[in-house]
Amino acid sequence: MKRNLHLLVIDPQNDFCDLPPEDLPKPSAEGAPCAPALPVSGAHNDMQRLSEAILVGLSGLSGVTVTLDSHHHVGIERPAFWKQVDGAPVAPFTPITAAQVRAGQYLPRDPAALPRTLAYLHALEAAGRYNLMVWTTHCEIGTWGHNVHAELRTAYNEWERRRVGIVAKISKGSNPWTEHYSALAAEVPDPADPATQLNRDLIERLSAPDLLFIAGEAGSHCVKATVEDLVANLPPDRLGRIVLVEDCISPVTGFEAEYAQFLSRMAGLGVQRASANDLRAELLANV
Repeated sequence: MKRNLHLLVIDPQNDFCDLPPEDLPKPSAEGAPCAPALPVSGAHNDMQRLSEAILVGLSGLSGVTVTLDSHHHVGIERPAFWKQVDGAPVAPFTPITAAQVRAGQYLPRDPAALPRTLAYLHALEAAGRYNLMVWTTHCEIGTWGHNVHAELRTAYNEWERRRVGIVAKISKGSNPWTEHYSALAAEVPDPADPATQLNRDLIERLSAPDLLFIAGEAGSHCVKATVEDLVANLPPDRLGRIVLVEDCISPVTGFEAEYAQFLSRMAGLGVQRASANDLRAELLANV
């Protein structure tokens, strides 16, 4: 009997992929070519391996869901939101704590945003998963960096044509008042914004397949947070249906230890680990 094999690809976007120069858009008359804003080492090869597995195993793949990191230029994790006490800009990859903001070391550029900013930082730190990080501006809605890796898009477009189906696209991150690593919920949900709250419909859809293969970027952040939220909201007997396609996932440089710890925790819960070759074999056996 044919099984329900579903693929979840987390944030496979240009800004996260360490694309080679020949894959970058040509310079326009106005300036330099586009380049990935926050490239994850190994991500381009991850997407190539995943694309090949999809194309080889098209007939065995039952469904595909792709999440899209989708931000505005200004947001609480963006350089444009922050300033130092002397008015100087805050560099990307700067962690900011509530204590530093209370001390005036870092401040929102809009003084009226201070109370809400402090409330957010306190809530984030109480949750204990992440401290706020100021990231390079990335995956801004409407930019080349927000687009899906071209080879992966070609592969899933072919699946759509063959199946006359649609790849589900899940947008996350457009609320400027909260970080949104997980595809299932923001780090601090905004009571006034349902898009930041726990996406129970998506959890239900992802719990239905016989096997749910997960790939994408980055293993230390958005993959990690999504899978953690998923396993926290599924019955224990369903966790063995989740399969992390390890050679189609890479961590942000400097966060390798966090990713390794995540993999170890998931294995302890019964989550499976596999390779792109394993994924291809499963899909071919499901024709």
